Amino acid sequence: MKTLNVDLDLVKKYNVAGPRYTSYPPATKFVDTIPWEQLSEKIEANNQSARDLSVYFHIPFCETLCWFCGCTTVITLNHDKGRDYIDYLGREVAKLAPRLNKGRKAVQLHFGGGSPTFLRPDEIRRLGDIIHKHFTFSPDIEASVEVDPRRLTREHMVALREIGFNRASMGVQDFNPEVQQAIHRIQPREMTQQAIDWMRELGFGSINLDLIYGLPNQTPATFNETLDTVLEMKPDRLAVFSYAHVPWIKPAQKILEDKILPTPESKLEVLKLVIERLTADDQYVYIGMDHFAKPTDELTIAQRSKQLQRNFQGYSTRAGSDIYAFGMSAVSQIPDAYWQNEKELPKYQTAVDADKVPLHKAYFVSEEDKIRRETIMRTMCDLSLNFVAMSQKLGINFEQHFASELTTLAPFIADGLVRRTTTGLEVTDAGRLFIRNIAMCFDNTLAPSGERRHSKTI
Repeated sequence: MKTLNVDLDLVKKYNVAGPRYTSYPPATKFVDTIPWEQLSEKIEANNQSARDLSVYFHIPFCETLCWFCGCTTVITLNHDKGRDYIDYLGREVAKLAPRLNKGRKAVQLHFGGGSPTFLRPDEIRRLGDIIHKHFTFSPDIEASVEVDPRRLTREHMVALREIGFNRASMGVQDFNPEVQQAIHRIQPREMTQQAIDWMRELGFGSINLDLIYGLPNQTPATFNETLDTVLEMKPDRLAVFSYAHVPWIKPAQKILEDKILPTPESKLEVLKLVIERLTADDQYVYIGMDHFAKPTDELTIAQRSKQLQRNFQGYSTRAGSDIYAFGMSAVSQIPDAYWQNEKELPKYQTAVDADKVPLHKAYFVSEEDKIRRETIMRTMCDLSLNFVAMSQKLGINFEQHFASELTTLAPFIADGLVRRTTTGLEVTDAGRLFIRNIAMCFDNTLAPSGERRHSKTI
């Protein structure tokens, strides 16, 4: 792929609120009126086969709050809370795991948060014992953990490696000291480099760094220096997110309103810089949205071979696996349903103490949802749609079923973001940045633009 040139006029045109499509329908459609008994029937049906498993554990704890953060967290200096939380995870897993088909193998494992490395190394090992007791790992499991380098020791990474982790992701956001001060996250370059060195020494096969643009005190010039540092570190993957300012959801973000937030124009200049620099000389492939990967990375190879998919962990190389998720706020996914655990720690613990499933919300997927989910998935992952293949796969006449939706793609075609082909349509290289907008054309749950509870698409 040649270097991508970003047209800022198009960015301004299409920068509207819209889903990220880690699920379809999005999590905003989940409801609290579905009883466990009905969901339980879906889970039982799902376990009639030995489909692959993706297992997720949410560790919500952080010692301090990063003021930009939109994650579901619990802020505490008391590390005994992590010890107690593992007990709850163990009880939750023990209640659900016997219902799973024993022939199912875990092809993915993910620890997210919060900060999983809030746990002490021996607690990580204890959680590993729980996981290995109840799940059988595939020999080629993809096991990824989110790491906070600010309070990381080599022993943490040793413990994670011992229980099976082979990939790691770290938040960097920005290496500029003024930006770090403004967002309440001090993380010098040396600290991040030390974590990377430990990971490589211990045999972690893939390292991802997260960056954020749109933060206080950022300018194109300062972020260019951050990119210089990042490229010297040579991560396998990069996720470069747009800062979503949603203080009505995350009140701590109000603190940033007293800081010097970049203008919309400056923020878009940073985005343009990021895409053009990372894709220069084929250093990274722009997978789509905010994800970049080296040309030899599994993510790039999976996209090239049309094996890529999206789920609640973002882009994934393991198509056809069901997510069973544990811990506060964790979201599970099977073909016919989604469900989310209680989002507040006391409610989650109360449910587990009462020997109940800590169910917060759920959603049953209709046949029409499945048709649209697959269409959106293939659009976002394959960057193309073959109408005949989709018709056969979905059991419909694709062009007739989506006749009105296909007409809404006209502006994208006119702007050179989508191309009609003899077999269907393709997203152009320039269109990768607008993939959420393109996918939204196939979404029949989308609220009017002024009522959407989503971040901006770009």
